[in-house]
Amino acid sequence: QVQLVESGGGLVQPGGSLRLSCAASGSIFSINAMGWYRQAPGKQRELVTAITRGGSINYADSVKGRFTISRDNAKNTVYLQMNSLKPEDTAVYYCNARLVRGGDYWGQGTQVTVSS
Repeated sequence: QVQLVESGGGLVQPGGSLRLSCAASGSIFSINAMGWYRQAPGKQRELVTAITRGGSINYADSVKGRFTISRDNAKNTVYLQMNSLKPEDTAVYYCNARLVRGGDYWGQGTQVTVSS
């Protein structure tokens, strides 16, 4: 079992920044990758970014150059730094842990709203 607790969402003006955090606990050793997904109203959940155990990172084209994923292994925490936010970034953001053996765990989701 893996538990994921997210924090850091909120309301921000266009062009602003937010940082999301995701703290993992439980069977940490079983995690192969962690990442962030988002789901806007009426749309499917989409991958934003992910980082593997080995440190490989990928980003959705829509966030490249604006968002940065990082991790603190000592704290079992992954961060998502979001800069130059746009209204189209508005969504519920979910932390994801993908297991070595397959399968996923999800955080509870945190709302990010970009609006003036």
